[in-house]
Amino acid sequence: MRVAAIGDAHLGRAYYPYTTDTGVNQREADFERSFEAAVELALAEEPDLVCWLGDVFDHPRPTYRSYRVAQRALARVREHGVALVAISGNHDTPRLPGTGSPYSTLADSFPEMHFAPGLAYRRFELPGLVVHAVPQMLTVAAAEEALEEAAASASADRTNLLLTHPRLTQLQPKHSDINELEIDKGHLRSDLVLLGHYHGFARVDDTMWYAGSTDTFQFSDEPERAKGIVVLDTDTGECRHVPLAGTRPLVTLETVYALGLSPAELSERVLERAAEAPAGAVARLFLEGVDPQAYRMLDLQAVREAAGAALHLKLEPQFVQSAVPTELPSVETIGGQWDGYLETQDLTGLDRPRVRELGHRYLEAAVEAAG
Repeated sequence: MRVAAIGDAHLGRAYYPYTTDTGVNQREADFERSFEAAVELALAEEPDLVCWLGDVFDHPRPTYRSYRVAQRALARVREHGVALVAISGNHDTPRLPGTGSPYSTLADSFPEMHFAPGLAYRRFELPGLVVHAVPQMLTVAAAEEALEEAAASASADRTNLLLTHPRLTQLQPKHSDINELEIDKGHLRSDLVLLGHYHGFARVDDTMWYAGSTDTFQFSDEPERAKGIVVLDTDTGECRHVPLAGTRPLVTLETVYALGLSPAELSERVLERAAEAPAGAVARLFLEGVDPQAYRMLDLQAVREAAGAALHLKLEPQFVQSAVPTELPSVETIGGQWDGYLETQDLTGLDRPRVRELGHRYLEAAVEAAG
């Protein structure tokens, strides 16, 4: 049997203050487009089974917009007459039992498909294959218990495929994530295993693979490595990564080594580098050994204009000790400093205008109390 598997899509994740012509956060739209392209890429492989390996949604209560994207994708799979198994991940599993899962509602709408919405092991029998679905659990102990149940339910005469969404101790990512469960791979006992959660395609061993995500979310996701899907042949055990083209690039520009540069020289170097940011990219620029006062004298508006072809450019200053005292924000400008700071922050899952409003309110209260 040929299995096409799609990893973390995180529909609904929105960050950076840029929108499309229709008013949708640009990065949210990027993730939607990549997920839809991944579904088409999977179907083009003419699989017998499509698997969603968790974190299709970025939240356990997705927006109507995100939910409709998932519905349309399931309709495409149904049009092709292909079976589907989906599990929930650490982002889209409700934290409280009884709250309900978006996957449960999708299961009602697509009864011919198979869903493991979270907190319980599910076993699905397909021609020549048994799929053991272990979605996100609330604790490591619960996850290990479900994995033991899956191993005990293995078929003796058909291939067993385990789908689950942990962080394995044998393959450490560059950052920790919310509600993730760390499991030793020894608990994953099956003929073949496909994993969600890790955002880069990775072979754990000869029978176990992470599919990776469908887009690049942050620089720790190794943006130089292509995102995509995996295709597994359950007869031969061969698993291959199929890259997805057209995702928005995340690039790190050549570092500016600023030690000893005058403010004018620093500005010139930064503007030169900013102009090299590729069109449409999310870019970052490290400034090594920069004097704090020289950095404060940078014309950030000019830097943004120089990088105008890119979607976003973030400066990453690495300061050195300076004998020249650095001018701190004045009371009159601290509100603007707050707004500028928020523009560079990933506020995934938060109401950006609300955060801005609360910040101004607290700053005003602090100024009033200090006066």
